[in-house]
Amino acid sequence: MFFGPITFILMLLFFFYIVFFFFLVQLNLIALAFTKIGIPSEHVFTALFFSLVGSFINIPIKKIPQQGMINKASVRFFGFKYRIPHWERMETIIAVNVGGAIIPVFIATYLLFKTGLWEKAAIATAIIIILTYRFARPIKGVGIALPAFLPPVIAALVSVCIAYHNAPVIAYISGSIGTLIGADILNLNKIKDLGAPLASIGGAGTFDGIFLNGIIAVLLAVFLSA
Repeated sequence: MFFGPITFILMLLFFFYIVFFFFLVQLNLIALAFTKIGIPSEHVFTALFFSLVGSFINIPIKKIPQQGMINKASVRFFGFKYRIPHWERMETIIAVNVGGAIIPVFIATYLLFKTGLWEKAAIATAIIIILTYRFARPIKGVGIALPAFLPPVIAALVSVCIAYHNAPVIAYISGSIGTLIGADILNLNKIKDLGAPLASIGGAGTFDGIFLNGIIAVLLAVFLSA
């Protein structure tokens, strides 16, 4: 099937429009989540901006030396090619992601001092820490993996049960900080055996895991407590 140049351009524009639309919807949902947890409307854009930009920034804090076996050389013997394994010293860089660790901790701390919900937040966060630590799995060459929607769903349910009228705030704190501690920090001792070149506390990339956990937890808590 062939398309004329004008039809192709229109299809391309339509594709970018759909991508932009979904991106805009996502931004609006994130802004809504920030508003629901009590971030002043004049600071929502600032929080959103630093969260998105910060997700691309990893601050190295430690290097873990390790050895890995790679097939670096090969020889031929009677027409067959054999690869010779070679041990090479490598390292894993431990880093802190700005958008996925520092910003959520800052926002959570702000919410705790603003609302004073220390006890309820501590209980909910402890539950998320236990669950995320239980379900987090080390994956060779990748890092620590966790079922994507488990933390925000549990955080939303727990927050509604513990603090119905302040569920979005508790959901954000427990969903982000609980996952950060349970899945990332408590599993740092397993990183040295995974062979991953970078272990980023809080994740890396746009809309990383910790950032999304907090946002989705808030939106679910708003829906459940409506």
